[in-house]
Amino acid sequence: MSAQISFPVESTAGPRTVTETYERRGAGEPLLLLHGIGHLWQAWEPVIDILATERDVIAVDLPGFGSSPALPPPLAYDLRTVVPVLDAFCGALGIERPHVAGNSLGGLLALELGREKLVRSVTAISPAGFWSQAERRYAFTTLRAMRGAARAMPVPLVERLSRSAAGRTVLTSSIYARPGRLSPEAAVAETLSLSRATGFEETLAAGRNVLFTEDVPAVPVTVAWGTRDRLLLRRQGIRAKRAIPGARLIRLPGCGHVPMNDDPALVSRVILDGSAGSAV
Repeated sequence: MSAQISFPVESTAGPRTVTETYERRGAGEPLLLLHGIGHLWQAWEPVIDILATERDVIAVDLPGFGSSPALPPPLAYDLRTVVPVLDAFCGALGIERPHVAGNSLGGLLALELGREKLVRSVTAISPAGFWSQAERRYAFTTLRAMRGAARAMPVPLVERLSRSAAGRTVLTSSIYARPGRLSPEAAVAETLSLSRATGFEETLAAGRNVLFTEDVPAVPVTVAWGTRDRLLLRRQGIRAKRAIPGARLIRLPGCGHVPMNDDPALVSRVILDGSAGSAV
């Protein structure tokens, strides 16, 4: 059963209270899981129990996504704000320098947490920020189209589509290589989350000029990319390796942009290996 926690965050107008929803399972060194734009913590559900055999896993709904409320004004959805929010979230849970794994937007946030030396290790899965301008425009156009389609569909139609593999392909094939493997419940939850995300537009706007060009020298970094990623093309992984020369660059064969459901065993192994043996 997921929980919520509230904590103060400094802003230009004084302290503001931020509330985040999270799921916590397992035991061991702490591992923070960060989802992508429009998604929710349940995107990690296929791998959480595997990871929880070796880690204290905390999967969080980013502010304005899933069940987490929007950020209170004047807090923005940019990296300068969300990274300290995530650090404050960990502090509120009594966690110091967790390992972190993130997908897409979550991968970019994970790398920023690493660059700020706030985490023990980083596993970034198809992280945002390594695109050309043309690739960014393509990704943003695709995301807006996905959100528009999700918002246009009545809930009964979403539920009906979710009941067949073909319908789940209609709903989610932009981000999954094997959408038929997604459960009907997950397909419905993810579509509704994308439709209702209060932080979507501001997060997308904040990413317009984001390029990740700095090294992350302080912590072990793994960058993993699905070979069938249709949203952020896998050649962006080569750019990530150039920017972060010490990173491990791993291919995820047959996986799409969100690979946790495409190949849970492989993704779990990549995260566990990436978070093993690093200094506290």
